[in-house]
Amino acid sequence: MIKKEMIAMLLAGGQGSRLGVLTSKVAKPAVSFGGKYKIIDFPLSNCINSGIDTVGVLTQYRPLRLNQHIGIGVPWDLDRNIGGVTVLPPYEKSTSSEWYTGTANAIYQNIEYMQYYNPDYVLILSGDHIYKMDYEVMLDYHKSKNADVTIATFNVSEEEASRFGVVLTNEDGTVTEFEEKPEHPRSTKASMGIYIFSWSVLKEALEILSDQPECDFGKHIIPYIHEQGNKVVAYEYKGYWKDVGTLLSYWEANMELIDIVPEFNLYEEFWKIYTKNDVLPPQYIADSSKVEGCLIGEGSEVYGEVYNSVLGADVTIEEGAVIKDSIIMNGTVIGKNCQINKSIISEYVTIGDDVHLGVFDEVDNKLAPNIYAGGLVTIGEHSVVPKGVQIGKNTAIFGVTEAADYKDGILESGGSLIKVGEES
Repeated sequence: MIKKEMIAMLLAGGQGSRLGVLTSKVAKPAVSFGGKYKIIDFPLSNCINSGIDTVGVLTQYRPLRLNQHIGIGVPWDLDRNIGGVTVLPPYEKSTSSEWYTGTANAIYQNIEYMQYYNPDYVLILSGDHIYKMDYEVMLDYHKSKNADVTIATFNVSEEEASRFGVVLTNEDGTVTEFEEKPEHPRSTKASMGIYIFSWSVLKEALEILSDQPECDFGKHIIPYIHEQGNKVVAYEYKGYWKDVGTLLSYWEANMELIDIVPEFNLYEEFWKIYTKNDVLPPQYIADSSKVEGCLIGEGSEVYGEVYNSVLGADVTIEEGAVIKDSIIMNGTVIGKNCQINKSIISEYVTIGDDVHLGVFDEVDNKLAPNIYAGGLVTIGEHSVVPKGVQIGKNTAIFGVTEAADYKDGILESGGSLIKVGEES
């Protein structure tokens, strides 16, 4: 019989709707980050760096790009005959066929996969956070506390705490109470969505709560286990951790990488972040260009000026273009004499000559003020912006747009230009 001490189950099926047009055609864990990586690279790299060689990746929303990226797990040394990485989409059973309806329901539907490895412990991970964590240290803590469940927690500000599930603990770290997104939080220990379960305890809870609609770890499984008298403890993580769930937090996390001494360091030798690398030529910086404080991916060609920005692979910045405080993803072309300010431009976008992004005074977005905020311009993948137009702040564009779509050549601040059917 196969026996693994701990296996990981990585939840990567979410849409990430708060990222707006960035996730119209791609799952959030497959969104680019840092000019070179996908968001899912971080938990996958954490697994192999922590000595975990068996990872199930649960996909659902638009899984194609994620499946292509992960492949058989070669970049993470997870191409194994026994274990390795396995992509686990929903599938048809003899008695039923259903989508994953909650985080715990997704795990329950793959109970046979976990049983095959007969683990002592199961590590549950989210596929959409930026951080480095040694899960082996967390497992040692779990064992030392003789715990049935260990919840990784991160201290947040009192203002932020209402966005998270928070836990209350006694002096030795044992969890006494849970609060799910409380209006008036009594704790600042936020759950990171990272859990270690003793397998027998998890299996029993999943089977007993299998009929629970939209069964979720934070709302159902962990409270149930706690009510049964099992020991639930909090493991306090003190490193860098970023939930890039909003456009502004995603932009900020990318911009932090450019700092002279970045809080989150991608250059550490002892904890590398692995990814699938395409075969591309070197980057080219023309003598006419100016580049200051940037990350620039392989195969990119810069003929204009780029300041404090993150460029992915195979990006082209034409002569006369000036890019500031922006994220430009793989394969995008910025035309001549463009002015690009505080923008997030997704993959394979074409920006025509003489386009100005991020102009005018800032006003709330009319379509989705909670998503398109922070003064950003956000453009979805494979979009086209015609030459000569001006686009304001807190705006969103998706699809192949034409000059006729812009009244007097302008998309005012707070406007959105979503071509019908293209975002579905």
